[in-house]
Amino acid sequence: MAVETLEVIQNCPLLMGLDETESKQLATAFHEQTFSEGDTVFLEQFPGESLFVIVEGTVRISRMLAEGDEKVLGVLGPEEMFGEFAIIDGGPRFVTARAADELKLFRLGRPYFDKICQVKPSLGLKLLRNVTRVFAGKMRDSQEEYRQMLLWSIGRTK
Repeated sequence: MAVETLEVIQNCPLLMGLDETESKQLATAFHEQTFSEGDTVFLEQFPGESLFVIVEGTVRISRMLAEGDEKVLGVLGPEEMFGEFAIIDGGPRFVTARAADELKLFRLGRPYFDKICQVKPSLGLKLLRNVTRVFAGKMRDSQEEYRQMLLWSIGRTK
């Protein structure tokens, strides 16, 4: 994949702080994937091995409920990334991701991330910091939503 291709996602948090040389190195690690509306990108509880950056389209993020229904947690659009923890631990996915419409993604697999970390540790560290920053932001946001829900429920019980 050419560096020019990465320009379409230049504002993605994963690329924050990378110089031109690092962008060139990273560009070779991405693989393009396309999905049709309704296609599953990955399923909750299945092992993860890649993070994704949205180039075009939107992704619906959801969790399964006990009754077998899905609760939509959010919809992500261009230049946003998801599935980021998979390149760190490869454990089971926390959520399900489905294409909400025609979708084009850049995928960074864990083996490629591991190779980057071995060959270019400074680039690997920048990527790891960016992934951690995004994940921490998501955790803060979810904590604030939880707090708002609790405040609302206290107000309702009075």
